[in-house]
Amino acid sequence: MQAVVLAAGEGTRLRPLTEDKPKALVEVAGEPILTRCFETLVDLDAEELIVVVGYRGEQIRECYGESFAGVPITYARQDERLGMAHALLRAEPHVRGDFMCLDGDCVIRADLRPLVERQREDGVDAVQHAEEVPSEAARSKAICDVAEDGELLGIEKEPDDPPEPSLVAAGFAVYGPGIFDACADTELSERGEYELAESLRRFADDHAVVAMTADGWSTNVNTPEERAAAERRLRR
Repeated sequence: MQAVVLAAGEGTRLRPLTEDKPKALVEVAGEPILTRCFETLVDLDAEELIVVVGYRGEQIRECYGESFAGVPITYARQDERLGMAHALLRAEPHVRGDFMCLDGDCVIRADLRPLVERQREDGVDAVQHAEEVPSEAARSKAICDVAEDGELLGIEKEPDDPPEPSLVAAGFAVYGPGIFDACADTELSERGEYELAESLRRFADDHAVVAMTADGWSTNVNTPEERAAAERRLRR
């Protein structure tokens, strides 16, 4: 299975660390975030890494070249900062069939293989990694409305009054190729981006999408505080 890594972000909230490098190359516990992403996907038997780059993307190409741990790398480019659904569409010409998708700012230490295996089951079009978080943390994330059998019924980004605790979408998913149609149909949000959470909501309207937790933890590194928290967890 191929894997798409969304690594086009500038990381303005991580400045000054991103003044001279893309967010994906910021180090966490001595290793670039993107290296940790690649390690996660290689451990899941990714056959090809499709990396969407943007801000200072040439540095990513120079750092990793054409392969990582023997797995070939294909680069796609997002020249406009128009959100993660827009970034995912840049990878579409290179994708064949079902694929894993990982945020390029996500540090994960979790057993994700059951999610990949579940997506391969008949009648399952996508599996979204989900985590339980306090309601205060959920206000800046996308919360998942999930049925008892795990079916994703809906998703809401940055809710005003999330439940305690909340189940939120994490940075890893396994998609069928139909997600690209959902991305293409997604309208520009109020903040001027094509939101992947909205694309996933549209996809779930017509497809079987499952939300699954995993043993372990993950965190998206968007701020110095989140970087420090990830380093503490890695060093435990």
